[in-house]
Amino acid sequence: MKELKLYRPNVGIMLLNKKAEVFVAHRTDSRKQAWQMPQGGIDKGEDEYHAALRELYEETNISSVTLIAESKNWYSYDFPPGIHFFSPKKKEFVGQMQKWFLFQFTGNETEIDLNRPDPEFNQWKWIDVEKVVELIVDFKKEVYRHVVDEFLPFIDAIRK
Repeated sequence: MKELKLYRPNVGIMLLNKKAEVFVAHRTDSRKQAWQMPQGGIDKGEDEYHAALRELYEETNISSVTLIAESKNWYSYDFPPGIHFFSPKKKEFVGQMQKWFLFQFTGNETEIDLNRPDPEFNQWKWIDVEKVVELIVDFKKEVYRHVVDEFLPFIDAIRK
């Protein structure tokens, strides 16, 4: 019998500024080009929307947001060799299964603070949505393509 692959339940956040640019941040655990949008695990008993708000705040200090859209699908990716993530029950996940949210940032940029407990990021910037996929590490590119494609009509409506 084939072993079932375990994917960690996760949320991803695409955050837009007033110019419809996308927030990306550089991971602290990588010396290479390792930009990504905020993301993180869903706690037991937590719904996806509240997990997205919590993760965004924990990673960036951002809480001034308005929901624009939620992905229709869950998207998954496998971790590359050498990257491991274990559950509290010591089960090893092969990757992550993500529900994505598109938020409008409604605050002031002074709200953004990456100097958090156990910081995940050391830099951030706003970029055009068309450049998001090219900045992302290879093993997440396919998920990011899907997320960009799904959210692009909402972003285009804001740009008009």
